[in-house]
Amino acid sequence: MIGDSTMANKDISGGGLERGWGMMLKNFFTDDVIIDNHAKNGRSSKSFISEGLWRKVCEQIRPGDYVFIQFGHNDEKQDTARHTEPGTTFDANLRMFVNDTKMRGGIPVLFNSVVRRTFSASKTAVEDDDRRDNSSAGLIEGDTLVDTHGAYLISPRKVANETGTVFIDANKITHDLEQGLGPAGSKKLHMCYEPGEVPSLPNGRQDNTHYNVYGAYTVAGLLADAVAEKIPALQKYVQHYDIAVAKDGSGLFFDLQEAVESVPADKPTTIYVGEGEWVKPSVPSDKKIRFVLRDGAKWVR
Repeated sequence: MIGDSTMANKDISGGGLERGWGMMLKNFFTDDVIIDNHAKNGRSSKSFISEGLWRKVCEQIRPGDYVFIQFGHNDEKQDTARHTEPGTTFDANLRMFVNDTKMRGGIPVLFNSVVRRTFSASKTAVEDDDRRDNSSAGLIEGDTLVDTHGAYLISPRKVANETGTVFIDANKITHDLEQGLGPAGSKKLHMCYEPGEVPSLPNGRQDNTHYNVYGAYTVAGLLADAVAEKIPALQKYVQHYDIAVAKDGSGLFFDLQEAVESVPADKPTTIYVGEGEWVKPSVPSDKKIRFVLRDGAKWVR
């Protein structure tokens, strides 16, 4: 996987809640699939190449590997180290990723950008990505999600059509999700917290771009389903469990007992248990829970 902060793995130290959807994706594929996430915060297609990150990924591509490609958020920024133009330089970089992947026997998959949670005529939405803030918080929000990507959404689809590459419309998928939730409900997907609401953010945060645990998990599940629909060869590897628990921050919970306690009584629930050693939790008699251990997970008693 290559892309920006909306896809990237995150630092979970200090109880950090920010997640990229790529960090959560392994929960939606069987253990037959190894997901190697090279997405980095703040990168555009241009800086991913200029910093040598793409070269390192290329060296690892083997025949039959899929390469998921998603850029756009930072290509829109005006600083010269990252900015590209849709229709010219942005397309050229996407075309390079696709062609280099194919030369090594890999299978590229192009995604366009996930939406920003913007329900107002914000003039700072793009710049707010880097600040992880919403400097337009004082604007009145309407009921309709406002596009902030423009022509940057067209380039991945165009390059996919030109090169015979699978295209995933991540923008539409996340647009429909956030529009359906509305201005208030969609906040639960993002790093939107009031001061004192969570210990890791004592001053709060109003971030319309980056996902929290729940948001990244939800988006990863939707995009996994889209991959299964567009790539028949991967359909048999896509899976869904009710709850994932993982020590590395890639699940909905870190603590297995906490996950058990979140399950309603009499609702059949499957909990996917991540790598590492786990103490079997106490399960009340009125809860119907099945545990599935992924490779590398085991009970210690």
